[in-house]
Amino acid sequence: MNTSINRKIIVAVAPVGKDIEPPSINPLTPQEVAREVVDCTRAGASFVHLHVRDDKGNQTEDLSQFSRTLDLIRNFSDIIIQGSTGGLSELSLEERCVALNDPRVEVASLNMGSVNFSEDVYINRLPDIRYWTRRMEETGVIPELEIFEAGMLTAVAKLVEEKVLKPPFTFGFPLGFHYALPATPNSLFFLTSSLPVPAPWGVVHESMQDFSLLATAIAMGAAAIRVGFEDSVYYAPGKAVENNAELVEKIVSLIHQIGYEVATPSEARDLLGLKQL
Repeated sequence: MNTSINRKIIVAVAPVGKDIEPPSINPLTPQEVAREVVDCTRAGASFVHLHVRDDKGNQTEDLSQFSRTLDLIRNFSDIIIQGSTGGLSELSLEERCVALNDPRVEVASLNMGSVNFSEDVYINRLPDIRYWTRRMEETGVIPELEIFEAGMLTAVAKLVEEKVLKPPFTFGFPLGFHYALPATPNSLFFLTSSLPVPAPWGVVHESMQDFSLLATAIAMGAAAIRVGFEDSVYYAPGKAVENNAELVEKIVSLIHQIGYEVATPSEARDLLGLKQL
C-alpha cells in the first residue's frame, strides 16, 4: 500500500447502465459511449470498464459496436480499457470473453466464482475460470479478479497454486449485489485482510447512493475506485447526475479533499503493471 503524501488513486468509470431514468441520460451507441468516456478522461478517469453490447445495451458476441466504440475512444483518449467477461447472459464461454479479441483491451474482469444475483444465479465454474484465465494469458490481457464472496479468495489461491493464474493481476471487490456481500466497511476489512497474495485492489459499489464506501476504501488503501451508470447515477442521497463525467468530477473532488491525487492513464498503467501505449 502506498501511504506517501503523493498517493495516486485510479478512478475507473463504467458508463453504460440499465433502466436509467431522467435526468440521467444513458449512453448506448458507440458515439455516445465514446463521447462519455472521453469526457470522463478529461475529468480525471484513467480506466474504463466496457461490456460488449449492441445498440440497445444488450450483451452480445458481436464485436462490431464494441470495436467501433474503441476506435472513437482512441482518437481522443489514452484511458485504460477493460473488457468484461461477466454479466448474466446465455452466451457461451468464448462469447463471454469475446472482448479479448480486440487488441486494445488491456485488462479484463475475471469472476472468481458463482454467486446469487437477486433471484438469479451468476454461474462461473472453476473450469470456466481456468478457460478465461488461459485466454487472457494468450491475449496478453491482465485479469482483474472479481470477488463477490470471501470464499472466492480460496479459488484464487487454488489457481495461483496450479500456476494457471500468474501475476500481474488485481483484485476487484464488487459489493452490494443482492444476496452477495453487502457494501459495508466490515465487508471491505474482511476481504482485504483475507487476500491470499498481495496485489492492488479496487471497489465497486452496486446501487450506490453516496460516496461513503468509496471514501472508506480510499482510506483503507484502495488502488482504484469506480463510478458510472453501470453502478449508480447517484453521488448523494436523491441526487442524480445527467452524465458520467459529472460523477467522475465529483469523486475526483472528493479524492483531492481527502488529500490524495488522481492517477493519469500512464500512471495507472505503472500502478497496475500494464505496458505503456
